[in-house]
Amino acid sequence: MFGICPLASGSKGNCIYVGTKGAKILIDLGISYQSLRKRLSEIGVRVEEIDAVLITHEHTDHISGLPLLVRKHNIPIFANKDTAKGIYHAYKITAKFKIFTTAETFSYADLIFHPFSVPHDSMDPVGVTLQVGRYKIGVCADLGFAPSWVQKALKNCDYLYLEANHEPSMVHASFRPQTYKNRVLSRQGHLSNEACADLISHVFHPNLKAVYLAHLSGECNSKELALKTIREYLEKKEQSVPLLIAHQEVRSEAITFF
Repeated sequence: MFGICPLASGSKGNCIYVGTKGAKILIDLGISYQSLRKRLSEIGVRVEEIDAVLITHEHTDHISGLPLLVRKHNIPIFANKDTAKGIYHAYKITAKFKIFTTAETFSYADLIFHPFSVPHDSMDPVGVTLQVGRYKIGVCADLGFAPSWVQKALKNCDYLYLEANHEPSMVHASFRPQTYKNRVLSRQGHLSNEACADLISHVFHPNLKAVYLAHLSGECNSKELALKTIREYLEKKEQSVPLLIAHQEVRSEAITFF
């Protein structure tokens, strides 16, 4: 498949498939090998065809599927130095790490990557843009707020995958511990629905084709609320773009490039 498809998105595991004419890669791998195989098969891709995995940061919901994939297929893992250290300390896996430097562009096959720093409570977390032929894709989840350099990196994307994690009032009303609430709502935590809408508004342009709303909290958000909040915010700005939900338990709608 030539395109993009979120295979899982949320605190139980994250994984995005990106396929080009020259490579098939994953961004993050926080789901089981069995789930990966099943969800890839639904878009006509075999797990044996995956060429590489790029990891944005070392939290478990982004890396837990790596040990078995590496053991079975020994494919390269792209990560910055601190994230690679975090992966090794978590699982002691011997992998073919390809180390990139945050904020420095690199290429692989017919893909051009630009990893950029994001504010989150891990060692050296990144978002990333990918140039796929004439298309630019922005992937940016797990961040507490969107500083100017994040907005700059996401300018002129054709497709976006952005975090819309929670509704603050639902976080405050939840039965989660106060430490959890403080973390999620902090500038090193996760983007709210309104913060996601504000980020979309800042990087909006007439050729923006679609936005995946990602990493929705199962307890402190809902698909309906995320869509409503973000659509209403954008309508006030006289901006409109198709919004898609990146699901947790099933693969999401795929976008095919032609």
